Amino acid sequence: MKLLRPIIFGALIAGAFYWYTTHYTGTKPTDFISRPNHVELTEAAGPQTFDAEEQVNIDVYKRGTPSVVNIISTAVAFDFFYGPVPQEGAGSGFIIDKEGHILTNYHVIANAREVEVTLYNKKKYKANVIGRDRSHDLAVIQISAPGLIPATLGDSKSLVVGQKVYAIGNPFGLNGTMTRGIISSVRPIRTPEGGEIDEAIQTDAAINPGNSGGPLLNSRAEVIGINSMIATGGSNQSAGIGFAIPINTAKAAINDLITIGRVRRPSLGVKTLPVGPEMAQELGLAADYGVLIVQATPGGAADRAGLRGGNQKAYIGNIPVMLGGDLIIAIDGEQIADQQDLLAVLNKHKAVDTVTVTVIRNKRKMDVKVALGEAREQA
Repeated sequence: MKLLRPIIFGALIAGAFYWYTTHYTGTKPTDFISRPNHVELTEAAGPQTFDAEEQVNIDVYKRGTPSVVNIISTAVAFDFFYGPVPQEGAGSGFIIDKEGHILTNYHVIANAREVEVTLYNKKKYKANVIGRDRSHDLAVIQISAPGLIPATLGDSKSLVVGQKVYAIGNPFGLNGTMTRGIISSVRPIRTPEGGEIDEAIQTDAAINPGNSGGPLLNSRAEVIGINSMIATGGSNQSAGIGFAIPINTAKAAINDLITIGRVRRPSLGVKTLPVGPEMAQELGLAADYGVLIVQATPGGAADRAGLRGGNQKAYIGNIPVMLGGDLIIAIDGEQIADQQDLLAVLNKHKAVDTVTVTVIRNKRKMDVKVALGEAREQA
């Protein structure tokens, strides 16, 4: 009995507490609800204003957006039974003249049977593919439409790391999207088609699928690059590392793309070997940098100008090479230290342009005028 008393006493206390908390009819929650005749809110005084940075963002968007288009390309694939299956791809582009020419990426329209363009005002037009440059991931398409607003093309020669940039395009089909960032670096990259682009613009501005082919703008709303690719880390979306083709590379190709449908890449017509201090000392060369002409293609630009290839067989490791050719150390006064320098200088020119090639032959420096040929290995 002594054991039951504490249990009974505890049960009575718990029961009393339960009854009190569930049945007490004191102050109701609704007693705290007031319903005034008028609700007063704190509102901003005066019209909305923007700081200087916000105003730049707004101005870039207003000036850049009317030139940006959405591109839908339709290609045909085949299923297991060889039946045709339409496949759609999406990208961006921007208008470059009032005749309706639009610059975009090659990979946006590659293998396309049909191309449709949507302007900023939501009007849609069928487009024709005018020119392709696979190696530099560029293409030009054309529409017939009134009142087109061309983009202003800037200069990508003097870009600075840290400079603000703006990407406008249609990521994931979201038309007219602008993101902002800075130039993170300027570096050579390899395109999705296997070509190499010198001085590509690396940016942390968000670039996602659908942005390809759209413009990268500076703070004056001038196009300085064509958004081309991203480093995703396998996520298929922006990881803060995007790349744009410099607009100067595109400007050098636009005329050929529109007039003949392809780009006449300049060629010196040589096979070369980079020379460093160790090799220069071993071979007894008069300069410790440059590219040694191993072979001048018969009938090529260098051969026609009188530049000489190698005539002495030798081995570097297990690799046979021909030595004794001219050592190229500069073109038009720009130092050539390796093949990348050579390619960078050539990409500033067009086929049939004449350049001054500085070479060392038999330890004598000499200048040779060379009319560049055309590289035909890629469309």
